[in-house]
Amino acid sequence: MDMTPEAIAALFTRSDGSYLFARWGRPIAPIVFGVEDATLQVVKGACEAVVALAGHKMAETDPELGANLMFFFFREWEELLQVPDLGRMIEGLEPLVARLVAADANQYRVFRFDADGAVKACFVFLRMDAAMSAVPADELALSQVAQSVLLWSDTAFSERSPLAVAGGKVILHPEIAGVIAAGYDPVMPAVANDPSHALRLYARMVAGA
Repeated sequence: MDMTPEAIAALFTRSDGSYLFARWGRPIAPIVFGVEDATLQVVKGACEAVVALAGHKMAETDPELGANLMFFFFREWEELLQVPDLGRMIEGLEPLVARLVAADANQYRVFRFDADGAVKACFVFLRMDAAMSAVPADELALSQVAQSVLLWSDTAFSERSPLAVAGGKVILHPEIAGVIAAGYDPVMPAVANDPSHALRLYARMVAGA
């Protein structure tokens, strides 16, 4: 993955052609539903690692939402319709579930934004089908956290993983880690709609290399 300015821009250029970058504007307070304690610790460990890489902060609770990064592990999409208050937090939950069932999807993320456009919450839905269940917990957690720490394009990881293997161990792909770190640089904006922002990300990555 050769991280040129064009390659960086592609990570935040949506399928409709628009450029949109957003990072979290508040500390991340994760919570995990539907897993055993061991997997819970793996997910929280991945959150801590990626947030530390970004130079961002974590919190026990969010003053507005309680938890603001929510992971849901389940077997069938219809189970989401039984989660108390989820329909109140996610507008159009029923038609969304119907679309995901029809698409035979096994993952989906919903972002919510503050008044300035920065990320204030993310809901990560993981249907544990055969393919998803075959992925080791640490790989799955790291991949999902990496995809939740920034508002990537809807096509950013459709053909490539944000992960890589180094020394027999699965890590964040160094180029993706570099984009995350650059995106959270204090001199960079929390939200950007202009593709020239990718040039600034590239400059930060080169400066930090």
